[in-house]
Amino acid sequence: MSIQEPLLAAGHGKDDRENAAEAKRLLWLAGPLVASGLLRSALQMVSVMFVGHLGELPLAGASLATSLASATGFCLFIGMSSALDTLCGQAFGARQYHLLGIYMQSAMVVLALTCVPVALVWANTTQILLFLGQDQAIAAEAGAYARWLIPSLVPYVPLACHIRFLQAQSIVLPVMASSAVTALAHVLVCWTLVHRAGMGSRGAALSNSVSSCVNLAILVLYVRVSSACKRTWTGFSMEALKELRRFTELAVPSAMMFCLEQWSFELLVLLSGLLPNPALETSVLSICLNTGDLIFMVASGLCTAISTRVSNELGAGHPQAAKRATKVVICIALSEGLVIAIAMILLRNSWGYVYSNELDVVSYIARMIPILAISYFIDGLHSSLSGVLTGCGKQKIGARVNLGAFYLAGIPMAVFLAFVLHLNGMGLWLGIVCGSMTKLLFLLWITMCINWEKEAIKAKEMAIRSSLPVA
Repeated sequence: MSIQEPLLAAGHGKDDRENAAEAKRLLWLAGPLVASGLLRSALQMVSVMFVGHLGELPLAGASLATSLASATGFCLFIGMSSALDTLCGQAFGARQYHLLGIYMQSAMVVLALTCVPVALVWANTTQILLFLGQDQAIAAEAGAYARWLIPSLVPYVPLACHIRFLQAQSIVLPVMASSAVTALAHVLVCWTLVHRAGMGSRGAALSNSVSSCVNLAILVLYVRVSSACKRTWTGFSMEALKELRRFTELAVPSAMMFCLEQWSFELLVLLSGLLPNPALETSVLSICLNTGDLIFMVASGLCTAISTRVSNELGAGHPQAAKRATKVVICIALSEGLVIAIAMILLRNSWGYVYSNELDVVSYIARMIPILAISYFIDGLHSSLSGVLTGCGKQKIGARVNLGAFYLAGIPMAVFLAFVLHLNGMGLWLGIVCGSMTKLLFLLWITMCINWEKEAIKAKEMAIRSSLPVA
């Protein structure tokens, strides 16, 4: 695609019908994906809620452990497994169906090996937090909670791979259904382990393992018995070993692309603790992040949906269809971003009461909401463009963009605004908005420069090379 050709060129007649059909496909994919993401994220939330009724110390420990586990483990696995969006998606489009099962097995091997250093970090959470200057009692409580999270790694790895395997085939309703069953069961599992078995906060941590096993069992059963997966799952194969390198080469930049952005928001909370009145600033930033996590599920659903559509169409050798999907998702992201931003601004004076009855917290959040609305509007756009890069297999470029946008522009600007201009928490978030805008401009330029015909040829060739027997 030439730079001079507008990405959002207006269509007429047949183009309008094709754009409408593409929008329908994207929304049918994104809707269940958003619901699935919300339901899976509810597991950790419910666990912490049960711990919250045990006292302040267990709650502080569980919250800290959950944050550390997310930053050092779960984010890493989500990022690495997203390499399957590219590999499985393009193979499915190229009708090399047997490769999907092989790629999934390769992913499970690589992610399982990654569990070893992650488990070591979680096992030494107490020592790490003490080294970082945390309170000794809270660090000990967080360490115990994190150790009981380690068993959740066993089902989490194959679960993440099965979800990506199914999403690449646009099989999203079973994923949503299994997530719903798991979320409902998780409440009962938590109550049983925390109260009935008397395990307290340890039971809440262990409940994540049990619930993940339930989710995994449902999806494994579906993959094995459903006719929809008959061509893509043909059993375990030693061919998966030859794809370990190919998966790893894509999984590492995929993880960096995802984690670099997530870690920048975690850094905001740490920086907020250095501001005047750190209790207020940290509380407000945490509420803003929790709000953002809910809203981000919409952007995440669109990101995965466009990644699936682009990878499928490129693998099938349909570059113009991939280009059309990109145009349509940008329009959808603009529309949903405006709706969410307007809703946030209208609710700005009452949203704080959802989290706190303290008037200073509520009024601070009301002042922050317009900035958050702008932030999440921009995030929705660049998340969709990130999905386009994933569909094309350009995660290395995405990782470099995130590194530059957030750590060379966003975080330094946040520090300057918060500590030099004394804008405090508002300055921290304005800095991240600068980073997000930088990312959006880079991704728009990169997307406009994509040669769709060349990307389709590359996707087709990669699928064919992988299907050839080992010499």
